[in-house]
Amino acid sequence: MTDPGPLLAVEDLHASVDGQPILCGVDLTARRGEIHAIMGPNGSGKSTLAKVLMGHPGYEVTSGMVSFKGEDITEADPPTRANMGMFLAFQYPEEIPGVSVVNFLRTALSNRTGVDYTVLELRLRVMDAMESLGMDASFAARYVNQGFSGGERKRNEILQMAVLEPELAIMDETDSGLDIDALQVVAEGVNRLAGPERGFVVITHYQRLLDYVTPDHVHVLVDGRIVRSGGAELALQLEEEGYEAFRAVAAP
Repeated sequence: MTDPGPLLAVEDLHASVDGQPILCGVDLTARRGEIHAIMGPNGSGKSTLAKVLMGHPGYEVTSGMVSFKGEDITEADPPTRANMGMFLAFQYPEEIPGVSVVNFLRTALSNRTGVDYTVLELRLRVMDAMESLGMDASFAARYVNQGFSGGERKRNEILQMAVLEPELAIMDETDSGLDIDALQVVAEGVNRLAGPERGFVVITHYQRLLDYVTPDHVHVLVDGRIVRSGGAELALQLEEEGYEAFRAVAAP
């Protein structure tokens, strides 16, 4: 069987914000069916990496390359990347007053697939996704993130993933600020959506999400570079020992 190649390939990626270097040579390869966890201390560049992967215009790629499904997307804008099958779950999802969850998803899915879904078609699809995720049906009629608790915002991100079915889901500290019940809901959503056709890049500061989502690969990001990669046991080592030992590896 022919090797389809990596789903995501990041090669010697350097990026800056307002002229300040943040990423200093990141290399990362992710294949379908894999869950990659990116861990690192505050200020290490984790959220910058997530935004650069999705083409945020506020971040400048100064050198290196990002490819998705074998195509160079280093200069591609966010809508292009999203339509190709990439998805970013934000650390702090924004409110969109006046736009219901179901109408938001209808627009997003139509852009993603090129199919003009009716409200009924999309509502049925959303209801199926909600049922599979154990969510209340009334959620679909609410305005996107307006009045949502932190946990509800994160559940909404999982619902979006379930409906849009991205090939690569990037999760930027989705576990931030969640209580244990909300954390389990997010983790269950990831585990339900994980499979041989989809890859995940899960960015987190703490190991606790990885108690419920078992990564295939763990990468330690310090001072804008991945300084160590390993299996799930690396996350446990970080929990026990902290990041200090890895700072010495990152030092020039």
